[in-house]
Amino acid sequence: MTDPKIDILSEEEDEPTEGGQVDFPCDNCGAEMRWDPGVDALLCDHCQNEVAVPRDEGTIVERSFGEAGDAARGLGLEVRVSRCGNCGAQVSFDEKATSKLCVYCGSSNVLEQEANRNAIRPESLVPLDVGRGTVEKNFRRWLKGLWFRPNDLKRTKRFDAAGVYVPFWTYDCRVHSAWSADAGYYYWVTQTYTTFVNGKPQVRTRQVRKVRWVPAWGDRDDAFDDVLIHASGSQPQTLVRKLGNFDTKGLVPYRPEYLAGWRAEEYQLDLEQGWNVALRHVETVQRDRCAGDVPGDTHRSLRVKNSISGVRWKHVLLPIWSLQYRFKGKTYTVLVHGQTGRVVGEAPLSWFKILGLVLAILFAIALAVLVLGVASAFQ
Repeated sequence: MTDPKIDILSEEEDEPTEGGQVDFPCDNCGAEMRWDPGVDALLCDHCQNEVAVPRDEGTIVERSFGEAGDAARGLGLEVRVSRCGNCGAQVSFDEKATSKLCVYCGSSNVLEQEANRNAIRPESLVPLDVGRGTVEKNFRRWLKGLWFRPNDLKRTKRFDAAGVYVPFWTYDCRVHSAWSADAGYYYWVTQTYTTFVNGKPQVRTRQVRKVRWVPAWGDRDDAFDDVLIHASGSQPQTLVRKLGNFDTKGLVPYRPEYLAGWRAEEYQLDLEQGWNVALRHVETVQRDRCAGDVPGDTHRSLRVKNSISGVRWKHVLLPIWSLQYRFKGKTYTVLVHGQTGRVVGEAPLSWFKILGLVLAILFAIALAVLVLGVASAFQ
């Protein structure tokens, strides 16, 4: 029986059901099919018929900014969108389903609305490959590994998670960076000084490090490939960053079959806004690289001028599992990486355990002081 103080938030529509995706009927029995990451294919829950989805067909398209107007729009299937009034997430779901809870924060403050049919269609995606069984196993392991958390967390029995395709932009570009700086070279000089020993002055010497500054300049050329920018406006931005990178070599051309029975979040950071974020990343990386090119031991007054060309972009969907649980009236979010299975999340602290550790440390210190005092008394 689940501990009454813990409530794993869920809604019936989070689990793919027979009534979900009308666009992909089973050719064997006519029931509707869903994408199943466990078998890596479309699966009919009624007759267990499997239909493989080709991964090698088509081309992963990268576009220039001038081609943005030519990009396809919408997701290529009929969906509705729930907009969360709490964290701002906009998540697409099957038009016959309903959305009662936000998949990111568990809030019931969601408003259904029509999907943005003018949104740029994803060019490619990483299929949801980590199945529900693996997600649950990794989640249980994560719970057991938590330190200074209430024991009640580890006794929860229920598990409900929603697989979500999360929007990202990727950007490629070439950068020519010209830099100038003062290069510093360390050298040592002997310095004489006077000190007093037993009340008497003594002359001593010491080595003092100095810096010789010399003008320096140079340039370099670099290429950036698939700079990933999270395009969601939802709350768990920090959790998504903690999940780590995605392997974009796993991208396949977008096909709506991969979304069958699952949810996809609409981007809220548009193409131009995403590029501004990527540009700041590129500038930061180039400044660090140029700093590494400055000769000598240190540097100052570094100036970097970047010339960027060949900018290409694509809109991609990357898989993340999301679940929430409620503990003593507060909701916590956990995310699971859809490629690696890595788990990151929020969890309450057990102040009783923390207090116990602090008291144990204080006791150990007091005991050590006592032992040293007794040892000193016998010397």
